[in-house]
Amino acid sequence: MTEATIGQRRSYDGALCTVRYIGEVAGTTGSWLGVEWDDPSRGKHDGQHKGVRYFTCKSQALTSASFVRPTRPVDPPRTFLSALQYKYAPPEEQQKPGQPAPRPIVFSGKVAEEVGFEKIRRQQAQLGELLYVILDSTKVATAYSDDEKAKGQQIREVCPKIRELDLSRNLLEHFDPVVDICAELLLLRSLKVNWNRFRNVLEDKKLERAGDAFEGVKELALEDTLLTWHEICHIAARFPTLITLHAGSNQLSSLSPLPPSAPFTSNLVTLDLEFNQFTSLSDLAPLSSLTSLKSLILKKNKITTLTTPTAPLPTFSPTLNYVDLSYNLISTWSTVDSLPSSFPGLTSLRFTHNPLYDNPDLDTPGSLPPPPQQTTTTSTSTSAASTLGKTEEAYMLLVARLPPTLKTLNFSTITTADRSDAEMFYLSRITKQLSSVPETEEHLIREKHPKWKYLCDSYGEPTITRRQEVNPNFLEARLIDVKFWAVFDGEETTAKSVRVPRAFDIYAVKGIAGRLFGLRAWEVRLVWETGEWDPVGGFEVEGGDGEESDDGGEEETKEGAGGENKKGRWVKREVELKDGPRQFGYCVDGTEVTVRVEKR
Repeated sequence: MTEATIGQRRSYDGALCTVRYIGEVAGTTGSWLGVEWDDPSRGKHDGQHKGVRYFTCKSQALTSASFVRPTRPVDPPRTFLSALQYKYAPPEEQQKPGQPAPRPIVFSGKVAEEVGFEKIRRQQAQLGELLYVILDSTKVATAYSDDEKAKGQQIREVCPKIRELDLSRNLLEHFDPVVDICAELLLLRSLKVNWNRFRNVLEDKKLERAGDAFEGVKELALEDTLLTWHEICHIAARFPTLITLHAGSNQLSSLSPLPPSAPFTSNLVTLDLEFNQFTSLSDLAPLSSLTSLKSLILKKNKITTLTTPTAPLPTFSPTLNYVDLSYNLISTWSTVDSLPSSFPGLTSLRFTHNPLYDNPDLDTPGSLPPPPQQTTTTSTSTSAASTLGKTEEAYMLLVARLPPTLKTLNFSTITTADRSDAEMFYLSRITKQLSSVPETEEHLIREKHPKWKYLCDSYGEPTITRRQEVNPNFLEARLIDVKFWAVFDGEETTAKSVRVPRAFDIYAVKGIAGRLFGLRAWEVRLVWETGEWDPVGGFEVEGGDGEESDDGGEEETKEGAGGENKKGRWVKREVELKDGPRQFGYCVDGTEVTVRVEKR
């Protein structure tokens, strides 16, 4: 290995790093190398040691740097051809005298026998037939060595058929070797150079004069290179037929304007910007000039809103039909309502694992996050069921609030029945919100639901029922008017109304119902009829991504305005009041309830 220089790529026992500092460290003797590890969890600091800043890392992690001695042995770098030979055509391994035999591979006490591996090795050894080459972590630093050049070895003669090439996690410092390698691979269509640390990209003369080296490459991956967006665009501009660009995990928080003359601005179809640091769609406004973009992946960023107070709402090309906003920080429905304005061509959306998706009531007035609970087996299962219910509600509300042009959500196809069910559910939610506020404040609720008029026109305007407020200090506020009714032997009994104290437990309420209908308390089963409707089927969630279920349910018909009928799979929501010491007032809502009595 040559003498260390700033920016040099090195490998120590397979761990890759970049030299950021050469010199002394206070409190020690001799010279040190300050290195930034590609794996940010491997180091001990960020270039600052004992209060002294020796160098600055590109990574924002606090543990990406270390000091190592210049004398520490380094792994020798390889050329492209030597790495290819090492990976796909290694020399025959011969056991030398006195060398122990290779250790057998053992699974569950049984020795594994290699079957067919020799055939695979022979096929891979035919380098001229390779189509897909993966040379990640093989310490590639250059295209050719001086010795290979002297012998006249050429990449295009050794492996001319390569179509996909992965050079990720190597020792590439400049883009020069990449240009040299790709210039020899005339059939190359996909190039990955993730996890390399290129420097001086904007001043790279060979990259500037790349010519037709990347003529046929349609896919380029520059993930975790820690390049700026300007540098990424500078590289992408050298790929005249580029249609897919991966630029995730680059600590990007905003985008500079795109180079107007770059071919990719009119050709790019898919752009992957996941695992970056964008906080709003305004940070991505320059992408609105991509006229052919169809897929935009923004997974695992920090997006909370579509725009900032000082920036206009960006409007992307109508060709953009798939957007991935999963694992972000969106927590308001107003942001969801604005999505069609920003993405006029949106037909497919992924939205899972946002705060709003996990708790669709998050921005509802008076809604609070659930209190922390001690973890037990029962509480864990209850929490999982609650979360599942919330995500089902969020899925339906997303379907209802977004326009009918949305065809898939979280990889699930939205059927006509799904949309009808979701819209009716959404209408019931708005109705519930309206009934909870005075009539003078109705307009404030309707302003939050732009589709209110459309829903009323489609399904009929619901009746808003408000309960009269009762002074909590009055006895009336501590009582619930309960209408008990029962069906015995197929005949419905006469309903009986009783005022029951809120503080009574379920055992006491069962005793009251038993006396009313001549039953023993342990024979009574109580079911609270909520008067609300719930959709069933079509919204089961698997893996949190809202895939469909084929489970059906009782099909009800609701008549909309103008006599138009819209069918949906709906059932009346009923809740069994199970035995327990819990107070009756906490098991039901309101001051007037209907309870069905059944005999066990």
